[in-house]
Amino acid sequence: MTDEPRAADDGPGVSAAGEKRAAAAGEPRAAGDHVYATMRIVLVCATGILQLGLSLHPVLVQDCRHRWLAVAAFAALAGVTAVCCGWVLRRRPLPGALVAAGTAVVLAASFCAAVALGPERRFGPADWSFGLVGWHLLLLLLDRVRVLVTVLAAHLAASMGMFLSAGVPDRSALGAAGAAAFAAVNVQLAVIVITRVLQQQTREAAQATAERDHLLTKVLTAQQWEQHQHSAFAGQLGSTLPLLAGLADGELDPRDPDTQRRCALAATQLRRLFAENDEVPDPLVHEVTACVDTAERRGVDVSFAVSGAAVPVPAQVRRELTGPVIAALSAARSRARVSVLRTDEEVRVAVVADAAADVAAAATARVRVEYGVYGDHLRLEAGWRTRQG
Repeated sequence: MTDEPRAADDGPGVSAAGEKRAAAAGEPRAAGDHVYATMRIVLVCATGILQLGLSLHPVLVQDCRHRWLAVAAFAALAGVTAVCCGWVLRRRPLPGALVAAGTAVVLAASFCAAVALGPERRFGPADWSFGLVGWHLLLLLLDRVRVLVTVLAAHLAASMGMFLSAGVPDRSALGAAGAAAFAAVNVQLAVIVITRVLQQQTREAAQATAERDHLLTKVLTAQQWEQHQHSAFAGQLGSTLPLLAGLADGELDPRDPDTQRRCALAATQLRRLFAENDEVPDPLVHEVTACVDTAERRGVDVSFAVSGAAVPVPAQVRRELTGPVIAALSAARSRARVSVLRTDEEVRVAVVADAAADVAAAATARVRVEYGVYGDHLRLEAGWRTRQG
């Protein structure tokens, strides 16, 4: 026998190393999007309530140097909230262009409101825009935490600079301004932290669910494969038991050529079935090799050739492809030649043996079988097209 490098089988069932986890990787991202979508709905409601419930009255009744500027800033902030509603209520992420434009409008409106009010009144009871602007920034930049923190810090620094530009405040004014700024910023930072915690918990829950589903799928796949193997072994033993019973009862003569051929056929079928359970890189070649080894144990001189790179072949198709190998090798008297040819379009397994002319293997819906007798030699070939058309 001419030994070729015998590749091996990828084994039955589902290989954990070969499984794709794209869905599991996508679920945490979807979970994070769900958290952001829900928090944005809360933020758009809170922003609307704060603007109309707490900020509208100061804009309308309080004295300021440029009322029209304050009204324009209020309208601009309300417009940003209204535009965001179109995406927020549909639970869709805000487009990048909208976020950039909205952030610029919010910061410009904050500056206009501060100018209209006067820098000396910044952080005071009349300053309706400072805390409100932070909520608008949260709405726009919730899923861009680094940018959000940077913009909030810049807004706070600009507001503090504007406040100090009116002159050095006394301790009470400075303390009141610090308390107002601290309270507003703390609430907004708390929203960021809560969102991040919810996102992390949701991601962990999604990962746990994905892992549970993955394990359940593996268990179900293993159970199905086990049931299939039981059925395959039961079917094979069902055809072998009458042979064994006939030998045990003396009804069959072990010296009879037909009995010997039936025994060789059963042994080869069982050996191929056992080989199907092995975890090897090239299952088809491994199973054909098992058939060849069984024939060699009977004293048949077998040459085995393999050409082409390994291609994935379903287990049922491998059984149908190796059928001619089993039939011919079990009937071979002294010599046989087995060849496996793989291409991108087709897989073929051929056997030439000095076997009886009545040996044949049936074709199936997926595998075609060619049969021919050339003098004292029998040729069987099975072919399977990898791309069914």
